[in-house]
Order: sequence, then C-alpha cells, then structure tokens
Amino acid sequence: MEKQNRELVQELYSAFASRDRDRILAIMHPDIEWIQNDGFPGGGLHKGAGHVLDDVLSQFRRDWDQWKAAVAEWHQDGPTVIAIGLYEGVNKATGKHLRAAFAHVWEVQGGRIIRFRQFTDTALVRQAMGL
Repeated sequence: MEKQNRELVQELYSAFASRDRDRILAIMHPDIEWIQNDGFPGGGLHKGAGHVLDDVLSQFRRDWDQWKAAVAEWHQDGPTVIAIGLYEGVNKATGKHLRAAFAHVWEVQGGRIIRFRQFTDTALVRQAMGL
C-alpha cells in the first residue's frame, strides 16, 4: 500500500506538469484540504479540488514563467508521503528568478489525496515577486 501511495503522489506531479486536468481531479479527493504557507501566493487553507485547481494553482501560470516544482527526495510513512525539492520560476511582473526549497506533505486515503501541506521559505518567494 505504501508504494501505491507514493506512486499516486508521483502521478499527480506528472499530471501537474502535463496540465492533465481530468487526471488531477481524479487523483485529488473532491473535498481535498490544500494548505499553502501564509505569504506564499494563494497562501492559507483551501478546500475542494476544483477550487484548488481553478483558483489557487492557476495563479502560477498567470504570474510565473518556467514555474516548476522539482522533487529530489521521497519519504513515506503509511498514508503520508513527503516530497522534498525545489521551486523555480521567473516572476512575470519583476523578471526575478526564484529558487526555494520546499517540503510537500501529502495524505492519501482510499486511493485519493485528501490533504496537502506546504513548507517553504516564503521570504524568497515574496522577494522574487517584489513584495
């Protein structure tokens, strides 16, 4: 089961990269809790897969060029999958490059992702955004 959970989260990153909306919505539970750091674009608690995709994640395409979240390490304990990596992108408004480490904590239940929590240095993000 643990391998399946990690593979599901890995599949979500692939779906994000290819912008496969249907696959993303199939992987995320319809009532997912999505928690981004305060100070990060779209920071705070968000609920619902459609809302997360349409109102939170869409900000990255709107505000950043070459945005990516590249995972370097995977860790797992039962239903919890942790991805550690780097955010990179160029803010469209400032032209500044961002490079910031992240940890993403995913909770899987019943073959779907039910919760996401983000940990990153929001000061670096805000600096790239000119805030």
